[in-house]
Amino acid sequence: MGRLPNWRRVAFIPQITYFTPVGVPPGSAQEICLSIEEAEAIRLKDLEGLEQEQCAQSMRVSRATFARILGSARQKMADAVLNGRAIRIEGGNFEMALRRFRCLNGHEWDIPFETLIAGPPQFCPTCNTPSIMSIQPPGFGWGRRRPRGGRW
Repeated sequence: MGRLPNWRRVAFIPQITYFTPVGVPPGSAQEICLSIEEAEAIRLKDLEGLEQEQCAQSMRVSRATFARILGSARQKMADAVLNGRAIRIEGGNFEMALRRFRCLNGHEWDIPFETLIAGPPQFCPTCNTPSIMSIQPPGFGWGRRRPRGGRW
């Protein structure tokens, strides 16, 4: 049995996470599931135009691992575009690069993942209240991947 994959660092989660081909009724197209870290690899390399070494450093993986993630993402996207499949972006093994927090008084702030390793914040930096909570991006769990077949 192989080891579990390491968590990848992700800085962006897309707002729109489902795409269907035009002319295909919703729900009837076969789906391709693109993980959050695969979407991040596409964003860094193809949208931001970074070199693979820079992308790998940003995601906290080796260059070879980044190349595998990027290759997998491009293969899935090509399959979806050329064979008329829907694309769903969800799941994966990732941790957000920044974690957002909010206090009960409504103040919000971001803390880098590297800082959180020492522990979560205890007080709001603006009003010093100890009543704070972490805010997750809407619609996402932290890195949970849906098993093949789409059922738990």
